[in-house]
Parts: sequence; C-alpha cells; structure tokens
Amino acid sequence: MIIQAFLRWLETAAACDRARAANALARAYLASRLQSDQQHAALLAMSHLLDDPAPQVRLGLARALATNPGAPRPIILALAEDQPEIACTVIAQSPVFQDADLVDLVGRGDGLTRGLIATRSGLSPVVSAALAEVGEVGEIVLLLENADAALSRGCLARIADRFGHDGEVRKLLLDRADLAPEVRQRLVSKVSEALAESSLVSNLLAGSRLERLTLEATETATLAIAGSASRFELPALVEHMRSSGTLTPALLINALCTGKADFLSEAMAALSGLDEPRVRALLASGRAPAVRAMFQAAGLHRDVAAVFVAGTLLWRQAGIMETSADICEALLSECRQLGARSPVVADLLEIVDRLQRSELRAAARSYAQQTALAA
Repeated sequence: MIIQAFLRWLETAAACDRARAANALARAYLASRLQSDQQHAALLAMSHLLDDPAPQVRLGLARALATNPGAPRPIILALAEDQPEIACTVIAQSPVFQDADLVDLVGRGDGLTRGLIATRSGLSPVVSAALAEVGEVGEIVLLLENADAALSRGCLARIADRFGHDGEVRKLLLDRADLAPEVRQRLVSKVSEALAESSLVSNLLAGSRLERLTLEATETATLAIAGSASRFELPALVEHMRSSGTLTPALLINALCTGKADFLSEAMAALSGLDEPRVRALLASGRAPAVRAMFQAAGLHRDVAAVFVAGTLLWRQAGIMETSADICEALLSECRQLGARSPVVADLLEIVDRLQRSELRAAARSYAQQTALAA
C-alpha cells in the first residue's frame, strides 16, 4: 500500500522531491525494513524510476545503490547504461557486477566506461584481458596503474604488442616484476628504436655509430634480462629471440664472455636442435671437436665456431680468472692469428675487444665507489 501511494505521489511531485524519494526508497530496500511483498513492490518502483525523465532522480537512485552488494542487479545494469554521471556512479563502485557484465560493458562502452572499469578495485584477470584487447592508451595506463587489478602474463604481453611504442605504457610495463622476460626484451628493443629515431640523438651521433650503440645497448639489456630470468622462463625468451632474429653471433659471444651459461645453453639448444641437457653437458665437459660440431650445427661459420670453442674452454678454467674482462683478454690473445686470416672472426673479436673495455670500465667504477665508501 505504501509503494502504491508512492507511485501516485510521483506523478505530481517536483523533480528534486522525486530524487530525494528515490534515494530514500533505495536505502529502505537495502536495509530490508520492508515486508516481503513490499520489498518486491519497491523493486518494481525502482524499475519504474529508471524511466523518470529527470536525471537527478536516477542519480539519487544510483548514489543509494552504488556501493551496496545487496543492490538489485537489474537496476544496477540499467543505471550503468544511463547518461555518464549516473553510469559513472555505479560502474566505478558497484560490487554487484559480475565479470561477464564488466566484459560486456568493456566491449560496448566508450572510453569513459572502460576507464572507470580499469580503476575498479579487485579487477579480475578476465576483465583486465578484455580491457587489454580493446582499450585505448589512456585506459591501459589506468589499468596498469591500478595496483589492485590482476593481470596475467598473457594480458601484459598483449598490452606490449598493442602499445609498446607508447613511452608511458612501456615504462609502466617495465616497472612490473611479473613481466615475462621475452616481453621485457621486446620492450627494451622498442626503447632502442625510439632512441635511434629521436632527432636529438640522431643529430648528435653519426648514423653508423648510432646504429652500433643502439645494438650494443639492446644486447646489454637483453643479457641483463636473461641473467635475471629463471630456468623456467628462459625457453620462452630464447624462442622469442630466435623467431625475431636477435640470437646473433654478437649476442652469443657476449653471453659466453660474460658467463651467461644458462642462457647460452638454452640458445644453443634452440639453434642446434640438440636437447638442452646434452648442450649443457657439451659446454661443461665435451671434447673440443664435439663442442665445435655443436656450434656449427647452430649455424655458426666454421671459423666463428672455433672462437666459441676457445671461449668455452677458457670458461672451464675460470677459477683462475677473476672477471669477464680476463676471459675477453685471453680469448683475444688466443684467436688473434685466426682473426688476421678470417674477416668474420676479426669482426667477432672486435666485439670481444669492446666488451673487454666495457667490463674494465665497469670494474673501475665499482672500485672507485668502494674506495670512496671506505674512505
């Protein structure tokens, strides 16, 4: 009876009064102060209010229901498709939405709707994946900034594929500890590309030097990523690099000289077709001809393979060598004559020489810092 009287009153009441009444009705429904028949009648009355021509009436309803888990789902879904101010009130806060509801809103909604969903607390991997698939840059930034959103590795990889060119998205991705190594390597390559395309950098450096520095920076970052990746993550990283053509002799000799044994063995397995345990055994204790055959099976030139064999044998004696710079120096000395006869070896030794200088400078900086701290 009360609800019927309420509906009759609505026909003549002013909009501001209807808005207050809508809010009070919704709060009474949530507080369960109504008998069961009145509760159902209240639900019908709220459904009727969804068609009220005054936005403030529907907004009053939304404000009362937005944060309550007991709000009727049909009312919440209807309010989510209302004009922006009303829709925002429930989309950003209501715990009533199911994942399927939010995915549907992501697909049908506009940028504002997707942005509000991206900021929701407790966002599930399913909804995050939907946003990663169709969201624009601004919405993706909001999603990545939402510390309470669950993002799978596949979701992060998709974001990297779509927006790895955007500096803000790239930074947010690279700051994440749960980013897969192969995705991190892909983004590092994009950083190098962005630097190479920068007019400021290109005006300061000649083309050939810029290309070399960009390549070296990418390789250094890639090896740092490889060094921090777990054994479980390495196969995916290596496969990504193999398919993208970045498992170059230059990168591999860098890995060998800096002692990235796990990465090197995984790379050799991918390139040679041998099982990884077999590759690891060959690197650790295989005879020189067998090790050379493995490197050649990986596609390395015969003379280049000889350099890799020499480096492998030197690492087996690494107990008497303290740093990667020692390995580089010994490898340069041992392969100098071969480099004089073979241009491909000469190019490879030039990389080893630059690596040795880089390692020495890094060691010098570390020594200076330790000395300063001890003073």
